[in-house]
Amino acid sequence: MSKLTSTTAPNPEFLRRAIALATENARSGSGGPFAAVIVRDGRIVGEGVNTVTTTHDPTAHGEVNAIRAACKALGTFTLEGCELYTSCQPCPMCLAASYWARLDVIYYGASDTDAARAGFDDAFLYAEFRKDQPDRKLPAMQLLADEAWSSFAAWLESPNKTPY
Repeated sequence: MSKLTSTTAPNPEFLRRAIALATENARSGSGGPFAAVIVRDGRIVGEGVNTVTTTHDPTAHGEVNAIRAACKALGTFTLEGCELYTSCQPCPMCLAASYWARLDVIYYGASDTDAARAGFDDAFLYAEFRKDQPDRKLPAMQLLADEAWSSFAAWLESPNKTPY
């Protein structure tokens, strides 16, 4: 059983809003059938729909766009105290973004199995993440490790940093 940390009960109307946005986005041809809203203190502070194909941005998923909108509206990079209502269970990227944003809870409508039935299958990604780096389909290799450390050293030494 997962632990919900939200201080408020889930509100199905916010999820209905996300589902309506996703449905309209799919019908209009503006993007994929995904959308999300972010709620703080019982009001929507950010909305987003999938705009991958219209913006030519593979990271422009509904959840990511909603996170960006909420952060801009609230003037912060952390969404502690906020809830994410999303039309579908988040993909690995959106789930990671939700953690980075420090959302309190995620409520979703359709499951990852539903998404796979519609042609949006993330099983490949989960399988890749379980593999050792050399066995993954996308090669990655470290270069200039000592030189790259200089940016971290500058961060550690900087009196102007904003920890996150």
